[in-house]
Amino acid sequence: MAYVASAFLIFFFLAASGLLLVFYRETMGGRVSVIIETDRDDEPKTRAEQWTQSVRTFAGKVQNILPKGQKEVSVLRQRLVMAGFREDIHLTYYNALKVVLPASLCVIVAVTGLYHLQPFWMFAGPAIVGYMVPDYWLTHRIKKRQNVLSRGLPDALDFMVVCLEAGLSLDQAVVRTSDELFDGHPVVAEELGLVMLDVRAGRSRVESWKRLMERSDMDEVRMLVAVFVQADQFGTGVAKTLRIHSEAMRTRRRQRVEELAAKTPVKLVFPLVLFIFPSLYVVMLGPAVIQMMETFPS
Repeated sequence: MAYVASAFLIFFFLAASGLLLVFYRETMGGRVSVIIETDRDDEPKTRAEQWTQSVRTFAGKVQNILPKGQKEVSVLRQRLVMAGFREDIHLTYYNALKVVLPASLCVIVAVTGLYHLQPFWMFAGPAIVGYMVPDYWLTHRIKKRQNVLSRGLPDALDFMVVCLEAGLSLDQAVVRTSDELFDGHPVVAEELGLVMLDVRAGRSRVESWKRLMERSDMDEVRMLVAVFVQADQFGTGVAKTLRIHSEAMRTRRRQRVEELAAKTPVKLVFPLVLFIFPSLYVVMLGPAVIQMMETFPS
């Protein structure tokens, strides 16, 4: 009788445990994950995490040395977004870099002793250069990202046209295009994904596309957004318009490449005159000059 009761209790507990796992699996999994995350928070941070936290703290203190107005901060944040940096910490790093870089260059000038040549300009020059370098780098990064968008937009529009002609709606076509082009054109896929995230977050479709126009600041994107806004307001078809717009973008890109190719001979004049011609003169006239010097020693 005791064995039967023990077997019944064991079977009862096993059955109850199985039912709990089946019906309360999500709840138990959430509790287990909370416990695991709590244990991870109690663990000491790695050296990389400590270094990152120290850099963030240092950048947050340094950026306050240069006071900036709200309008200037807004413009700088917009430029960082255009370059692909969307987190608030990127703004902190940028402002801190405009302080740390000039100070570092001035320290290098002081340590090397170059300030003895011209004290004022030896300190003012590196300070100005260090302050302006982040702006030039950010401008270069924005142009590079715009070029990447310009190269990837025609392919994205072609894929979007295929999706629209297959019967998908505009939002579904954008989502599918973003998923399929993530490997080939990650920047374009990221921007299209952000548009759909704005739509899902509750913004209107027109406002979401206009935010894309602000993030890119490109004529091609402005024309594309105008097409989408017109389709949303008047209900017109966009497949044929997108195909024409894609062909126009490819034509414009080919003309831009032809223009750069036409400028190449003019740009080659300066390296030829400054570097190649002097070397040729040394090679061709050098032996003759040496022979003349030996023949006429006086």
